[in-house]
Amino acid sequence: MALEGVGDLAINLILSRLEAEDTAKVACVSSRFRVWASDESLWALHCSEEIDLAAPLDPLGNPAPSFKEAYQVWRETFGMYPWSLVKRVKRCFDRLTSWFRINFPEVLNTLRKGASEDELDEFERSMGIKLPLPSRVLYRFYDGQKLPRHKLCGLIGGYSFYNHSVNVYLLPLNEIMMETRDILDHLGFTSGSKYIVVAASSTFMEKFFFLNCANGQVYVGTSNLREDGQMMPCVPDAALTSVHGYKQQDAMLLWLEEHGRRLQNGIIGVREEYKIKRICLFPELPPQCSTAVTNGVQIRASAVLVPEASNLQDLEAKYLFAYSVRMSLLPEGCTVHGMTYSTCQLYRRRWIIRANENVVDVVNDEGVIGQYPLLFPGDKEFVYESCTHLQISPGSVEGSFIFVPGRLADPKGEPFEVEVAVQPLNVILSVNGSPTTPAAKSLSDLPRKRYNKRADDHGFQWKPYKEPQRRITSQKTKRYILSTQPNVEQSKEDIILCNCRELKDLF
Repeated sequence: MALEGVGDLAINLILSRLEAEDTAKVACVSSRFRVWASDESLWALHCSEEIDLAAPLDPLGNPAPSFKEAYQVWRETFGMYPWSLVKRVKRCFDRLTSWFRINFPEVLNTLRKGASEDELDEFERSMGIKLPLPSRVLYRFYDGQKLPRHKLCGLIGGYSFYNHSVNVYLLPLNEIMMETRDILDHLGFTSGSKYIVVAASSTFMEKFFFLNCANGQVYVGTSNLREDGQMMPCVPDAALTSVHGYKQQDAMLLWLEEHGRRLQNGIIGVREEYKIKRICLFPELPPQCSTAVTNGVQIRASAVLVPEASNLQDLEAKYLFAYSVRMSLLPEGCTVHGMTYSTCQLYRRRWIIRANENVVDVVNDEGVIGQYPLLFPGDKEFVYESCTHLQISPGSVEGSFIFVPGRLADPKGEPFEVEVAVQPLNVILSVNGSPTTPAAKSLSDLPRKRYNKRADDHGFQWKPYKEPQRRITSQKTKRYILSTQPNVEQSKEDIILCNCRELKDLF
């Protein structure tokens, strides 16, 4: 019996086992096979399995007449790239956009329409570089972000402690050209440099991520970036393998995939302070986040490396770590010596900081950041951030709090000690790669340090910031905070960008 004699249902079942390209070839056999191979259910299956389309949409999100035509448009749009790479990039962005759609939809409005092939070609000619193939595909999907003024909608996010606040977003091509030329010109790099800035902080604190278009690695600048180009890799070198059979390697795609995985798994998430939302990079789940409960008081703690304030040449204080401590009282209240109390208040803290198992600092003082939080059952966590320098890694921070049942002004029982579990301070866990100083040019005769354009445009200047002596023993690492010039009024929005926590004094 000829194959044409088999029923339509059987033919449809057979064709559904084929790849999309084979289905298209079958359509060339005869007019009857063309009808079978054009069945909408087959192409709906291909669109779902290959590019995760639940509706017939083109790459710009516009409706297509059918799943078959939608699939055809996708293949034609990205026909110059390996299809497996296109599918991988789409999965990466699908994971990110689906998470943001539920948890932080404001970020989706900042994503720019993907760049065209002509725009990418012009960008490469203008910058004198050749983008790694995966990077070109990334920018074909989305040309970075366009952030609204005074919004912390960076797709990568950041952290805040004291007056140090960063919120990283993906730069569009036009900003990549501006930022790259500014920094490379400052460092004295030649026009043939293979580094481009692909992400930066939208706040007044500098933090830059670079893509090396020659080896595909992503780097983050340290505090010495504008002095001698010092950077640290963001992805382990072992992970940089040939991408889909091509020699070009790209850590940028791996970096974004890992970021999406952390968001989806709840390792990091959205934090809202004073009605301002942003992605917070302090981990929320073990093992990166430690948890201890003592007498009903729960303490959670996690830490991140702050590469933009670290100095790999400083032998006394090479790495700066920021740590976040969250304290809360469980719904049943606190229990001390068999007595249950509905409130308790922090009195003292004691921190032990170790580097390579050796104690390098001990902090024993009242309160935290000048506050004595009063905890109530089931209330939101009280959160505070601080920082510490380490000479070497790995290290750790641990300690305890002294709480008083009731209030400090009206104690209801004896003070009790609450444990803070050991929190690792690990460079590899923090940046996904060992610190190095790769291919960054050093100049013996440096030009005068420039002010950040984002600050200059708004009438602000930078000045060195000195950390409290008891928290950071070394003052060698250069840090900067925002300060207003004389007779310049600082708005609420500008203070938000510098540090959300400062808003408590404004309302």
